[in-house]
Amino acid sequence: MRIGTWNLEGRWKPEHEALLADANCDVWLLTEVNERVELPGYHQHFGDARMRPGCRWAGVYSRSHMTPVPDPHVASAAAVVDGVTYCATILPWKGAGGEPTWPGAEPPRNVHSGRMRYALEELLAGLPRTGLVWGGDWNQALYGPEWAGSKGGRAHVVAAVERLGLYVPTAGLPHRLEGHLSIDHIAVPHRCRVVAVERRTAVGLSDHDCYVIDVEPGAPSS
Repeated sequence: MRIGTWNLEGRWKPEHEALLADANCDVWLLTEVNERVELPGYHQHFGDARMRPGCRWAGVYSRSHMTPVPDPHVASAAAVVDGVTYCATILPWKGAGGEPTWPGAEPPRNVHSGRMRYALEELLAGLPRTGLVWGGDWNQALYGPEWAGSKGGRAHVVAAVERLGLYVPTAGLPHRLEGHLSIDHIAVPHRCRVVAVERRTAVGLSDHDCYVIDVEPGAPSS
């Protein structure tokens, strides 16, 4: 199974479609998805909420038939494919603003951390504890230097991943910015064996690169 995530930044032109086709994923967890995005050979499901006119927060695309499920959070989309729930999510970034999308700020020092905690509590209430793949633009490196999120936000994300029984093979991949690690992630159950992890450059198409993993059922990789 090949799974990818990419923040499209609301853009859509033939070069975006070409990158997605070349990556050749079975399931895509896309964020900032232009409503014009249609991938030949894929079923699609958008989250209900718009990030801005013509752009949804998140979408799931699958080559296999899928069954949409209620959005576990306003900035998420989720669907079941072959018995597995796939969820694409945007999490709050530093300076993301507040309500109605990002409540929970704890001023003056923990504004971002509070918004992250609030969003993750809602997600944890709506996501299954088994048969889950969760990814998207989390706006948070999971270790190393921090710039998009906060140390408090990181702690909340790591705790949520643990509670969901997942691990994050994309955590060590580089960000486009030199010296930083990815803030776009894919998390899978511990029983899955990840056989390949890669970043695919998307310079000129989005301010985010594309991240792809190949997984097989079985014992987890190291």
